[in-house]
Amino acid sequence: MARSNAALFWPVLVAVTAADAATKALAERYLPLPQLPHEVLGNTVRLTLVYNPGAAFGIGFGAPSRWIFMGLTIVALLILARLYAQTRPGHAARTLALALVCGGALGNLIDRIRSGFGVVDFIDVGLRTARWPTFNVADMAVTTGALMLAGVLWAEDRQAAAAAAVPAPLGDRPAGEIP
Repeated sequence: MARSNAALFWPVLVAVTAADAATKALAERYLPLPQLPHEVLGNTVRLTLVYNPGAAFGIGFGAPSRWIFMGLTIVALLILARLYAQTRPGHAARTLALALVCGGALGNLIDRIRSGFGVVDFIDVGLRTARWPTFNVADMAVTTGALMLAGVLWAEDRQAAAAAAVPAPLGDRPAGEIP
C-alpha cells in the first residue's frame, strides 16, 4: 500500500511557515531600522530589514498591490491544493515541492494580511554594490519548491509522452489497425 502524502506535506508546510514567521519576527525585533545593513559575512551576506509591498523584486501596482497580491496568492494556493489532491500517494518529490511552495506562499500571505507595510524581507546578498533583491525564508521555499515542481512536472510529461509513443500490444489494438 502506498504511503499517504500528508505525512510529508503538512509537517513541511508547517515548518516552512513557522520558520518564516519566526525569522521575520527576529528581523523586526533586532533590525529595527529599515534599510540599515548589518554585515554577517562581510559585505557578501547582510541582514537588512525591508518591507516589500509588491511581489518578487519589488514589482508592484501602487496602493492596491497588497490586495492584488493577496488575491493572487489565494488563487495560487487553490491551484496548488488541486495539484496536491492529484498527486499519487508516495510521490515524495512532488509532495515536497508543493509543500515548500505552499508554506512559502502562506508565510508571505500572512505578512500581507497582518501589515500594510508589506512582506518582511531581511536576507541581503551580493558583492559590493551588485546586490540580489532582499528576500526571506518564504521566498527561498517558494523558489526551491517551484524549481523542484517544474522538474517533477517536466519529468511526468516526458514519461507520459514516452508511454503514449509505445504501441499497444497486438491484442489491445482495435480490429483492422496495422502496427
